Amino acid sequence: EVHIKESGGGLVQAGGSLRLSCATSGFTSDELVIGWFRQAPGKEREGVSCISRRDGATYYLDSVKGRFTVSSDNAKNTVYMQMNSLKPEDTAAYYCAVPAYPTVYTCQYDLGNWPAWDYWGQGTQVTVSS
Repeated sequence: EVHIKESGGGLVQAGGSLRLSCATSGFTSDELVIGWFRQAPGKEREGVSCISRRDGATYYLDSVKGRFTVSSDNAKNTVYMQMNSLKPEDTAAYYCAVPAYPTVYTCQYDLGNWPAWDYWGQGTQVTVSS
């Protein structure tokens, strides 16, 4: 049975930082692709970042480039997303997700297509006050 668990959310002032963690278990493949998504009230879920454990390649939503950094500790089966210079518009529930059949193109082409991701955590709330 697969498990995905996010943590690290909270309340922070604009300009502050948070580090989210995504711990996974039960996946048999070492070549996982992990995506971070967020959903604000009344808005559609959007892909924020993605990392391929196979080669460490990363992808980001344009609005978070230069502020968010995704990394993976494969020994701990955990992916992190460091979020700096947070803005009120970053306020959302943040989720990590894993596709059932990742390819070398998953991050590049499916980060913007959240229904293509099969396994989801329950999310962690990030609130940025102005």
